[in-house]
Amino acid sequence: MSYLTLASAADAEYVVNRSRFIAHAAPVESAEAANAFIDAVRAAYPDATHNVFAFQVRSPEYARYSDDGEPSGTSGMPVLQVLKGRMLTDSILVVTRYFGGILLGTGGLARAYSHAAVLGVEAAGIVKMCLCSAMFSPCPYAFYERMLKLIAQYGGVVEDTAFEESVKLKFRLPVENEAPFLTALTEASAGSVTAQKNGEKYDKFDV
Repeated sequence: MSYLTLASAADAEYVVNRSRFIAHAAPVESAEAANAFIDAVRAAYPDATHNVFAFQVRSPEYARYSDDGEPSGTSGMPVLQVLKGRMLTDSILVVTRYFGGILLGTGGLARAYSHAAVLGVEAAGIVKMCLCSAMFSPCPYAFYERMLKLIAQYGGVVEDTAFEESVKLKFRLPVENEAPFLTALTEASAGSVTAQKNGEKYDKFDV
């Protein structure tokens, strides 16, 4: 029900033996979005020697990489392995290279691309995406503090609060915590406070 992905789009640069490697990392939701990102990087760096890429997406499950003219196995696969090693999906890495005139050798190329990809991931950050239940509860003022503690106890996050005739709370919970939360809520309030589910969505949680 949960997965890891990149937190945001970010760039990172690495220079070795005068070759310049620029890693571009970003979260994406589809292969189409990944391909659009690749096209955008190529357009932004038209004079680059290579624009190597790798991406993985969840729906449908799909992975792709390209050496973009580098010797086979020296670039695209090492970049993809950075994503796989960190169990990242819905994520793309494009590593732009400007050749500095000194050959790195196949091993050196693989290490350089891998290192640049790692720097890109570190710059973008990683978040955990959890499938959450969107919940609503009209909560009596006398139970409000207890309600906040229960929501936090079950991994929930309050998204909106309206102080009217009662405290109207909108919050989200990881779906696997919904049933135990409702049981705990019934027990804590002696059945006087309820919460309704208004759908499901994926939301970010810090790793």
